[in-house]
Amino acid sequence: MGLDVGWAVRWLTLSAQAMAEHRVELIELDRPIGDSDHGENMDRGFQAVLGKLAEAPPETPGAALKLTAMTLMSKVGGAAGPLYGTAFLRAATALGDTSDVDAATLAAALQAARDGLVARGKAEPGDKTMVDAWTPAIEAAAAAAAGDGDVRKVLLAAAEAAEAGAVSTDPMLARKGRASYLGERSIGHRDPGAVSSALILRAAAEAAE
Repeated sequence: MGLDVGWAVRWLTLSAQAMAEHRVELIELDRPIGDSDHGENMDRGFQAVLGKLAEAPPETPGAALKLTAMTLMSKVGGAAGPLYGTAFLRAATALGDTSDVDAATLAAALQAARDGLVARGKAEPGDKTMVDAWTPAIEAAAAAAAGDGDVRKVLLAAAEAAEAGAVSTDPMLARKGRASYLGERSIGHRDPGAVSSALILRAAAEAAE
């Protein structure tokens, strides 16, 4: 059984709930190494996504992700809007018009999202960015997709790897974004973008349950 548009809408709804619930945490993570606005921006952006989904219910998973991309680009400030917008847009393109997403297509869409982040932000693994959550996530997703083809296992593997990836940013020296200006003072702080990425991927897994 694949994933339909109902899953996509649940994913985005759960993502919005996660951003609201973790808004203060994301603000606090961003305070020492950023502009203190990541939680506020992500919460506002995903609340706007919920509004757009209600206004114009999408017919396919790809359409839901494209709508999300456009909304985040227009509503989320800082670097997060363009980065997440690009990620969701690349994923939407990878999904195309399919109404039933299988494991291989899902893994390819997650890969496309990560590649979009890299292309837009020019960050690599180890730079202390959201790429450090997404890269292990897509590797885990690809391995799971090559197994028995269970989409839920693909999403669960991606979520768990992303969460571990976010934690792995703690000892890293930031080499991209505002945090990079702090030099060695960035060490010991978790990257807020990696954390919000892990929350979004966990929401995707929960939506498939």
